[in-house]
Amino acid sequence: MTRALLTSLTRIADIASENITGTATLGQRLGARPCERPNWAPGDYVVGRVLPDSPLRLPFELSSGRLVEVGAGDRVVGALGTRAATLEVVGDWRAVGDDGVLEALTPAGLMGRATSQSDVVPPLVRLAYEGHLTIDGEIVRMDDFVPGGAPQPFALPVVLIVGSSMSAGKTTTGRAIVRMLRASGRRVVAAKLTGAARYRDVLSLGDAGADWIFDFVDAGLPSSVCPANEFRPRLRGLLGRVAATGADVAVFEAGASPLEPYNGATAFEVLEPHVRSMVLCASDPYAVVGIIEAFGRKPDLVAGPAANTEAGIELVRKLTQIPALDARSPAAAAELERLLLGAWD
Repeated sequence: MTRALLTSLTRIADIASENITGTATLGQRLGARPCERPNWAPGDYVVGRVLPDSPLRLPFELSSGRLVEVGAGDRVVGALGTRAATLEVVGDWRAVGDDGVLEALTPAGLMGRATSQSDVVPPLVRLAYEGHLTIDGEIVRMDDFVPGGAPQPFALPVVLIVGSSMSAGKTTTGRAIVRMLRASGRRVVAAKLTGAARYRDVLSLGDAGADWIFDFVDAGLPSSVCPANEFRPRLRGLLGRVAATGADVAVFEAGASPLEPYNGATAFEVLEPHVRSMVLCASDPYAVVGIIEAFGRKPDLVAGPAANTEAGIELVRKLTQIPALDARSPAAAAELERLLLGAWD
C-alpha cells in the first residue's frame, strides 16, 4: 500500500471529496496503470514518483488548497496539461520524452515537460511516470467528474477582470470587488475562467466573501490552453452551473492577458452581452495602452500595479482618459462602487 498526494487538480474527483488529508492510498480501489503514449490526453489523471535527484523547492498544492513539500519517492497525483506563462514556465504534456519523466508545471499538479522557463522560477519538481490513475480498475480523467446535462441559460450581470499579463493584480482586485459587492447587499458568485490551475486564488475569492466560487477546473480543464472550439462548450457548461447558484452578480477573472493562448478572448466573446463593467489590471500605465490597442476594448477602470501610486493613476488618466484606482486601499471602496455600479442602478 502506497500513499499518494492528491494535488488540487483532483479536487473535483470522488477521491478528493472523500478525504480531508490531501492523500490517498494506492491499493485495491485506487491504482496506477501505464498507458501507451498515443492514448494520452490533456486532463488525464496520472501518478508520478518524485525522483531522487529532483529539486524540491516548489511545494505542491493539495486538493484542500494547502501547500505541502514533497520528498524523493513520494507519489503525486496530477493531470496532464499545457502551460504558457509569459513570466514563469512554458510546458506541455506532449513534450514528455521516452524516459517518462514528468515535471510539475504548476504546484496544482499540472503535469508535462517544460520547454521554456524564466530564471525567476526555481527548478521544477521531476517525477517518474508510474501510470494513469485508476479507480476500481478503470483509468479516470477530469472529464469523468464534470456534471452533464444541458446547461442553464446564463444571464447574470458580470464584472469582468482582465490583465496585461500574469501577476498583474487581477485576483487582488477581484477580492476587493467581491467585498464591495457583498457590502452593497448582493449575492456574489466568483470564478476564474481562464489560466493555469491554482486553487488558492479561487479560495481567496471565497475568503473575501463570495457566496459561490468556481474555476475552469470545475469544467474539467487542467488549464485553459486548448483550441477555442473545445474551450467554448466547456465554458458554457460552467456558466450554466454559475447561473444555477441564484447569485445577483458574477465577478469573473480571465487569467493572464486576453491575447495569450489561455482563451481569454474566447471568454470575452461568450460573456460580452453580460459584461456590465470591465476592469483592466496592468503592470504599468504603458501596458494599459498596449492592451487597449491589441485587444481593441476599453476598460471601465484600471487597477493593479499601474494604479498603486498617485503618479501611476495620473499617468493612466493622461494616456487613456480612463479612471484608475488602487483597489487594495479601503479608502477606494466607495469610488470602486461608484465607477463599477453607477451605470447599473
